[in-house]
Amino acid sequence: MKRKLTILTTTLLLFLGGVPSLIAQSGEYITVRDFETWSSASLNYKLNNKVDIGLGQELRLKDNSSIVDKYFTNGTIDYKLSKMFTIGTELRYIRFNDNKGNIQGYENHFRYALHTSLEHDIKRLILKYRLQYQSQNELGLSSTEAVDPTQKLRFKIGGKYNIPKWKLDPRLSFEIYRTLGTVNDFTKFRMTLGTKVKIKKSSSIKLFYRMEKEMNELYPKTTNIFGLNYQFNLKRKKK
Repeated sequence: MKRKLTILTTTLLLFLGGVPSLIAQSGEYITVRDFETWSSASLNYKLNNKVDIGLGQELRLKDNSSIVDKYFTNGTIDYKLSKMFTIGTELRYIRFNDNKGNIQGYENHFRYALHTSLEHDIKRLILKYRLQYQSQNELGLSSTEAVDPTQKLRFKIGGKYNIPKWKLDPRLSFEIYRTLGTVNDFTKFRMTLGTKVKIKKSSSIKLFYRMEKEMNELYPKTTNIFGLNYQFNLKRKKK
């Protein structure tokens, strides 16, 4: 039994991590498969029936979850136009670990995003569609070093199914990325499967597995991600 468990664990690790790199024609090692872990904590404050404010901190580990990829502080504001439509904005300050190339170290990045979403119910199934524009650039560069911000358009479709007498309702989503600017191309695809566990009335934990696949690359990278998010919710007290 112990031998079978060891074989199963080894096989799972190989599937998630796999061969981490290959040698390109230039002789450079390129990562083509990785396993990452993302952990975060967030505070959501419901100002009223239309406005939600969020603040969160996240840490992401790469290279088979052995080193820091990035950590960031994230702020969001969402406004409900109606029962189905929501618009919102997001601000993110990022510390990015650039451990490749001759110059290594942490870089400071800033990202802002605008999004709109549509949500509707089909019996026990809740469907949600989101379109997001985002722009990110590196801070602290001189005028000669500065480059144009990285602009992306993201489209996401997801669903949550309410299973009777079952607390761990499954959530499944698909998302695709497209760059904007001098080169317009699809760059990345995501598939996420997860669930949400309520701890108390005001707090919960989200767990998910995510597969991320690069597109239109000579050596496309596949990343398997395990994520955990602790969420605490507050509401404004009615007078």
